[in-house]
Amino acid sequence: MVVSFSIKNIIDLNHKINIMRFSKIQVIATMQETGIVPVFYNANVGIAKNVVKACYEGGIRAFEFTNRGDFAHEVFGELVKFAAKECPDMIMGVGSIVDASTAALYIQLGANFIVGPLFNPDIAKIANRRLVPYTPGCGSVSEVGFAQEAGCDICKVFPGDVLGAAFVKGLKAPMPWSNIMVTGGVKPEEENLKAWFKAGATCVGMGSNLFPADLIKSGDWAGITKLCKDTIDIVKKIRK
Repeated sequence: MVVSFSIKNIIDLNHKINIMRFSKIQVIATMQETGIVPVFYNANVGIAKNVVKACYEGGIRAFEFTNRGDFAHEVFGELVKFAAKECPDMIMGVGSIVDASTAALYIQLGANFIVGPLFNPDIAKIANRRLVPYTPGCGSVSEVGFAQEAGCDICKVFPGDVLGAAFVKGLKAPMPWSNIMVTGGVKPEEENLKAWFKAGATCVGMGSNLFPADLIKSGDWAGITKLCKDTIDIVKKIRK
């Protein structure tokens, strides 16, 4: 029996096997353009959806959901489906990934980028095979170099509050081609952000400081939207 496939059949099949919604180039360009990547985790799917939507309305277009709780992958799977419908231009990625099998799981669930607190070459192989950006945590110039050799286009300087802006500036001097995302100690304040971007950061990852506990507890999603918008405006001002 001969089976024919229409364009619609192929598109439907692609969605079923989790072909990435955004290309590697799109992901990297978006991180560079907005300059802010929210870092967030909550076990409550409803809260997580509201946070993603609030960030989206505030101008965020790349969102890192961290793998930090029991059944976090199940929450992420629901978020990916939600974002595809309610926030069509939001690029969903996953953070706190330390091993290749977990990276593969999240890629299959629709993660468009992988972030980790450390550099694991095995994760780079998995990500490269699927053309998914992998941003590993690096704490030395050598680690950044090894990560770049493994195909990592953006490296995460972590923990940022320990290494400091001087580390980013020092690294960029002999390696000006480096794209750096700083995470840890980043605050939605002009003085703090100016230090990172003037040192040469490509973008920053921001967690609890972008999601104050009182706003989450009270369900003040409009407050989070405003915080995201104000932070993006600060970055634009600094970059001028």
